[in-house]
Amino acid sequence: MIVRNWMQQNPTLVGGDTLLSEAKRILTEHNLQALPVVDDGRLRGMVTRQHCLRAAHFVARTQSADEYNFFANRLKVKDIMVRNPATVRATDTMEECLRRGQDLGIGQFPVIDDGKVVGVISSKEIFSLAAHFLGAWEKRCGITLGPMEMKPGTSGRIADLVEGAGAEVQAIYPIARSENGGNGQPHERKVIVRFHAAELKKVVAVLEAAGFRVIESVDAHCEDKH
Repeated sequence: MIVRNWMQQNPTLVGGDTLLSEAKRILTEHNLQALPVVDDGRLRGMVTRQHCLRAAHFVARTQSADEYNFFANRLKVKDIMVRNPATVRATDTMEECLRRGQDLGIGQFPVIDDGKVVGVISSKEIFSLAAHFLGAWEKRCGITLGPMEMKPGTSGRIADLVEGAGAEVQAIYPIARSENGGNGQPHERKVIVRFHAAELKKVVAVLEAAGFRVIESVDAHCEDKH
């Protein structure tokens, strides 16, 4: 998965001299999380919705007419933006983007291609990616297995068991912990299985009989958790 295919394309850009009150209006009206700050064709910084909310909250708390006037008419984006923000390239993978976000504690990145800002990746795009992975708009049953060591053939065996129980497998996702296994122990993963089935309980029973531990299950027809 490449960043350019998941990013917010043709992003709204602001200059450093843009009033913060105007940036706040743009973020709110367009439901955006962040705005790249570009001057003379170069990325100078990033201003986020959180920056604007903090400034507005401070003004509201002081209840000062002078502070409000400063916020509305004088405070500029360049006064509070994050300068030289971390970026990702349009050709980077989404996996690399997620790793960088985790490592740096950052929820949004300007996307750079040939020195220009061509997009933004924020929590909104990450949620969209997760929703596509999990089939949020589809009526799928789901089971979480494990943790287990993933050996050659493990995913195939799970798929065979699920389909043997009369279900139609849609996706299998092995989910690893962020840290590596220690002391020479195999790296265990939980396994999320998404499928269409008329009888969820039958699929659960077949997997448990085969020795898999079912941590949770969700029936798409009633959305009850077991």
